[in-house]
Amino acid sequence: MKSIKPVLYIFSGLPGVGKSTLAKNIAKLLNAVYIRIDTIEQGLRDLCKFDVQGEGYRLAYKIVQDNLRVGNDVVADQCNPIKLTRGEWVYVAVKNNCDYVNIEIVCSDESEHRKRVENRENEIENMTLPTWQEITERKYDVWDEDRVIIDTANRTVEECTDELMKKINKRSEA
Repeated sequence: MKSIKPVLYIFSGLPGVGKSTLAKNIAKLLNAVYIRIDTIEQGLRDLCKFDVQGEGYRLAYKIVQDNLRVGNDVVADQCNPIKLTRGEWVYVAVKNNCDYVNIEIVCSDESEHRKRVENRENEIENMTLPTWQEITERKYDVWDEDRVIIDTANRTVEECTDELMKKINKRSEA
């Protein structure tokens, strides 16, 4: 169901949980613009030849803001591991008088998550995928904010996509 205001769908979660797969599916189903932080950050590394820190997020905020201002719904796909960036995404939506949905994707089965990480293919040219050890040592703040949670453990992509769409539609009807 299309909201009167544009909607920013803010995807978050550790690498390998299925976040990008679900974000792309939702973008297609909602006919929304899809923005992936990994692509932006790797583009900055390739083109500008510097160590990217927060620049990818800050550039993404500007691109997303442009799309929201012209009425496009946007799916923003990133780890979004810290409270600071989570708050900045909400600020982008609120500043542009848009609705937003925080979506956290998790995989509660550690062995399944690890297997995904160790066997996944890289979709972004030149990007070095994080190792399982890097993922387990990554800072990931506990959520305080309201969000939709999808657990992808032992479930198909279709099941997770259907559940997420139902939860999104339920929120838009409320």
